[in-house]
Amino acid sequence: QVQLVESGGGLVQAGGSLRLSCAASGRTFSNYAMAWFRQAPGKERDFVALIGWSNDVSSYGDSVKGRFTISRDNAKNTVYLQMNSLKPEDTAVYYCAAGMRGGRISREYEYWGQGTQVTVFS
Repeated sequence: QVQLVESGGGLVQAGGSLRLSCAASGRTFSNYAMAWFRQAPGKERDFVALIGWSNDVSSYGDSVKGRFTISRDNAKNTVYLQMNSLKPEDTAVYYCAAGMRGGRISREYEYWGQGTQVTVFS
């Protein structure tokens, strides 16, 4: 089992920045690809970003490319999502996920955090 706990969400004005963190415990963190997904009210859970077992592979959803950066610190068992130039449409609950395979589809991830709310106002 892997336990994931997100933090860092909050209320921010459009154009601002937030950094989300996801602390993992349980099995060896470095064995898992990590990802962020988000879900706005009444919408499906969407892919935001993923990072491979080390920091050499990453991928982003089209709507966040160039604004968000995913990174991980295997020594701290933590993955981060730096979010810059935030827009009101980024408002959602953001979820951290861990999976042996990784990918852009939520069912490819075995473990999920409880989510952290990000609200961007104009």
